[in-house]
Amino acid sequence: MYVLEEKIYFYLLAILPLVVLLFLFLQLWKKRTQKKFADAPLLKRLSPDTSTFKPVLKLVTLLLAFTCLAFALVNPKIGTKLETVKREGVDIVFAVDVSKSMLAEDITPNRLEKAKRLISEILDQLAGDRIGIIAYAGEAYPQLPITTDYAAAKMFLQGMNTDMLSSQGTAIGDAINMASGYFNDEEQTNKILVIVSDGEDHEKNIEGPIEELTQKGIRIVTIGVGTPKGGPIPIKRSGITETFKKDRQGEVVITQLDETTLKDIAGESNGAYINGQNTSEVVSFMKDYLGKLDKKEYETKQFADYKSQFQWFLGAAILFLILDLLFLERKTAWVRKLNLFNEKNEK
Repeated sequence: MYVLEEKIYFYLLAILPLVVLLFLFLQLWKKRTQKKFADAPLLKRLSPDTSTFKPVLKLVTLLLAFTCLAFALVNPKIGTKLETVKREGVDIVFAVDVSKSMLAEDITPNRLEKAKRLISEILDQLAGDRIGIIAYAGEAYPQLPITTDYAAAKMFLQGMNTDMLSSQGTAIGDAINMASGYFNDEEQTNKILVIVSDGEDHEKNIEGPIEELTQKGIRIVTIGVGTPKGGPIPIKRSGITETFKKDRQGEVVITQLDETTLKDIAGESNGAYINGQNTSEVVSFMKDYLGKLDKKEYETKQFADYKSQFQWFLGAAILFLILDLLFLERKTAWVRKLNLFNEKNEK
């Protein structure tokens, strides 16, 4: 297990393309200036030891030095000691709708990105709760089993998209059935399934799965993303909208938030519904809702001791800087004899 202490320093890597552009500009300026001074054959006679490879090698070592320095400032740490700790919490499974209707942009930037942001913000408020993630469209797919690793949950969450499942539709019933098997602790008294969806194009016969879930003591909280007015489903290429999804009659499909369905699902399971348009309200609602539930104590293992690894990257950065200073822009004698880079003078 590793952690990155100061992720903000990754922004320093933005310097790398600027350094490359500056290098290309200087090389272009150098060639133009040399052409004004003398033609190519004469320049070769005046400076026969000038290498065309060494400047590129110096650039590469400089870029590697900057990269290592950035990682040193980030200070990656590796967990070296596991210990068993006791925690209290509830089990929460997030079922995320990844059907094409979630691409609608009636909520900025689109419904799916809004759903992922809502869940990420909720995770930031959790302390001892165990979580799991399910993705569903025309079928349900297990994304992350029950765990206390919130960092892993966020990583899997950000990787979710509407292309991850080939079959389209909104199989809420399949997601509910899968969630039923997700909760692997029978002693846990409070189990919550959080469905984040626009509720549209769902299966009609979901009473059975909901009833089975309710009998197991699992409540369903539904979060609606989208607007009642709705919006079209964009079809994009390289991030640019080319057209919108159309029905068989050639009319643009308008997808709308179906709050009625989501409220019914929550009501039938003694759960709750909230509109997801206001992120802070959703986070506050979930915090209050979970706070009223009894917590179960359980044991889990976590890394208790982390050791910094910045020194390795700092050492590598210094090494690359030294190499950059040692590399001269003239041809190396023994390399010239090997002619690895076509550096022999033509006769």
